[in-house]
Amino acid sequence: MDLSTTTALVTGANRGFGRALAAELVARGATVHAAARRPGSVDLPGVTPIALDLTDPASIAAAAAATGDVALLVNNAGIDTRTNLLTGDLADVQAELDTNYLGTLSVVRAFLPQVEAAGGTIVNVLSALSWISFPGTGAYSAAKSAAWSMTNALRAELAPRGVAVAGLHVGYMDTDMTEGITAPKSDPAQIARIAVDAIEAGAHEIVADEVSRQVQSGLAGGVAALYPQLAR
Repeated sequence: MDLSTTTALVTGANRGFGRALAAELVARGATVHAAARRPGSVDLPGVTPIALDLTDPASIAAAAAATGDVALLVNNAGIDTRTNLLTGDLADVQAELDTNYLGTLSVVRAFLPQVEAAGGTIVNVLSALSWISFPGTGAYSAAKSAAWSMTNALRAELAPRGVAVAGLHVGYMDTDMTEGITAPKSDPAQIARIAVDAIEAGAHEIVADEVSRQVQSGLAGGVAALYPQLAR
């Protein structure tokens, strides 16, 4: 993909990884729509702010109508309520699914005509937690796992139509979403560079850090490899 001639839309581009990714795309010459629920919160030079709320069909439709030539769609926006599946509020579990899975799918469906007309690319920002889950991340992991499955289905369905679909897997990044988590965190700007390199190269899957590579390698080993405490 030649980014210098590409119009991109990045959701959740007002902060964190979305902002870093939008900045990297601008630096490589792309025309970037920076989408956020509150477009006034977008402070990145060189982008066009646009309102987009993943949970509001009218907002998604309006954003699609306001663009028209998006060739690269990056679904980055999401939430993490840190909800335990057994003890947490089911409304929070529902919110995770509505945003991280159904919201992402709704954006794909709305922008697909533009991306397909351009023979473009869709990138879904997933997580290492789409491959492994812990008690305090159950709702988030379930929603991201559903988004991973959706990414695979879209990849197979859209390839014959000339649309590439990539999933980005990454562990914790140093963003507002991970505030209070003491685990090692990647620099969002570095992950953005890795991601955009892979987008330019046409990669179908972007495994952006060592944590994600380790988890991915454990998938073939089944439960005993991913959850060694259960094998004792």
